[in-house]
Amino acid sequence: MCGMDRLRVGLVGGGPWARTVHAPGLAAHPGTELAAVWTRRPEVAAELAAEHGARCYPDLEILFDAVDVVAFAVPPPVQSRLALFAAAAGKHLICEEPLAATVGEARAVVDAVEQTGVHSTLVLTMRHVPGVREWLDEIPAEPAGPDTVASARWLCASPRRAGHGALRDLGPHVLDLLDAAVGPVTDVPWARHEEPDLWRFGLLHSGGARSTVTLCTQVPVEPPEIEFTVFGGAGRHRLAGRGADAPTCYAALLDELVAAVDGSGPAPALDVRRGLHLQELVEAVRFAAA
Repeated sequence: MCGMDRLRVGLVGGGPWARTVHAPGLAAHPGTELAAVWTRRPEVAAELAAEHGARCYPDLEILFDAVDVVAFAVPPPVQSRLALFAAAAGKHLICEEPLAATVGEARAVVDAVEQTGVHSTLVLTMRHVPGVREWLDEIPAEPAGPDTVASARWLCASPRRAGHGALRDLGPHVLDLLDAAVGPVTDVPWARHEEPDLWRFGLLHSGGARSTVTLCTQVPVEPPEIEFTVFGGAGRHRLAGRGADAPTCYAALLDELVAAVDGSGPAPALDVRRGLHLQELVEAVRFAAA
């Protein structure tokens, strides 16, 4: 794309993730321009905008008028509420996970996107890692049968994640990968939550396969312990580690969104509808644990 054709993106939020991933990624991508920034604190927006040659806006409605896409880096309850206004204004969406604070709020975002026909994408960074895509391609596409078992383990010690909890912060990524690897999750037969922030739960998949998950953000291990395995009729498949950094994955996400908007590629598969599905699964885990 030439400079005149780049998508103008407005960034909503100015926290660490906005500063280290969203803002530099949008500014560096050949198909996007970081055109506008809004945060609750005007001085933060001004600093971030100046760093990347963007403009800070004190009013979100004015920002919406100035951009083609809105990227969110704010807490889920704020994101879901503002996403309704952005979609109603005809703006494409880049949303963080979890999509919202509740399933109902996530469904409202999906309804707004479907009514206006805008494109959306969810920042599920691991799905844009080349090694993860290769791992998924190795596994048969049809849902795995009852002769297959899978597991996921994600253990880390992260101050950024500690306030959110492992299920909210790590759960969508893990559920997304297992759902994609061995078939859609249809039930959460059991779940346990123990302090400090340790989640363990089991999943039943559409073809009969079963999987187990262990998540914790309070384990003193560096680098984080991340592993996904599939064994049985679907074959033997193991994925370890992240495989790529967040900025690299974010660039691949932008590739997909830009192609969808300019008509050279399909709509992103990891959109707000996927976000609603993952929100429903997270709530099912909470319910099973209760």
